Amino acid sequence: MDVLKVGVIGVGGIARFHMPGWEACAYTEVVAGCDIDEEALQRWGKEFNVKKLVTDATELIRDPEIDIIDICTPNNYHAPLAIAALEAGKHVLCEKPLAPTTDEIRALIAARDRSGRMLMTAQHYRFRGSARAMKAEIDTGVLGDIYHARSWMLRRAAVPIRPGFIMKRHSSGGPCIDIGVHILDLTLWFMGHPRPVAVSGVARAELAHQEGAFSIWGGPIPPEFDVEDFAAAFVRFENGATLILEVSWMLHHGTEVEDTQLWLYGTKGGCHWPRCEFYESNNTTRQHYDRRLKLVQDTMEPHALECVEFAQAIIDGAPSPVPAEQSLQVMMILEGIYRSQQAGKEVRLE
Repeated sequence: MDVLKVGVIGVGGIARFHMPGWEACAYTEVVAGCDIDEEALQRWGKEFNVKKLVTDATELIRDPEIDIIDICTPNNYHAPLAIAALEAGKHVLCEKPLAPTTDEIRALIAARDRSGRMLMTAQHYRFRGSARAMKAEIDTGVLGDIYHARSWMLRRAAVPIRPGFIMKRHSSGGPCIDIGVHILDLTLWFMGHPRPVAVSGVARAELAHQEGAFSIWGGPIPPEFDVEDFAAAFVRFENGATLILEVSWMLHHGTEVEDTQLWLYGTKGGCHWPRCEFYESNNTTRQHYDRRLKLVQDTMEPHALECVEFAQAIIDGAPSPVPAEQSLQVMMILEGIYRSQQAGKEVRLE
């Protein structure tokens, strides 16, 4: 079987977590890399023994020998690169969020359909062993009808202070779109992807512009910071279910660095991730029952595993492990939070 040849666009950050997956997969070989930072590109090429190194992404996208484009750039560059790659006949793995607007994701879905190639968002939380165990148990129907969820991803002065994260012209937003996409995608996946219909949300910078504001990941908050540092939302779904979502890079919250939790409540029981606990009641005996899933250790880091399973799906002719239509639902909600903040009221989603 021919090896799928991979070209990576944006090698300075998250791409390093993808490389072990591409290297471990029997079907893939990284043959090229691209970055606008020549120094970072050369370091990456030397570290991973990649010879073809370019600063113009078009060269990778047009290369007839490349089968897969792995996009690891800041958010605002995802859609143009991914659409160009699909139109050039490449399969595309794209870091989260797939794109920062719903219109762009719809354009990506259309490009995917025209090309017949694979498109996947790199939502690595789905590839954690604990998440997969929870999903399998939830899918047995043990919770009954899920009618409410609570999820949050809260950091205490832990801001990724690179321009690609904190400047709106690169990222389109702050923690709402950066880490909110993680916990929201996981929540919707567990819930079975009910269709969101309305959002009431806020997205504000309450701490980042205070004098002396700092991040434990790099020191003072740069003056270029022009995104929110906190977001929260109440979401309504077509089936009547609801969700409360909270995300922040900076919060006076009782955690050392990050607190990530997810609760689901159904007509038969509830559950918590990442503790992987389930809570049930027997109304006849008036007793509560709590149980915890017994987990085995992950055999591969989730960023790497998502690359392996993406390639495997291509080989098998299987559907995308993270369909773009599901990423569209995630962005409908995140985009709705920003719209609701601007309007000062609940907004409908279409």
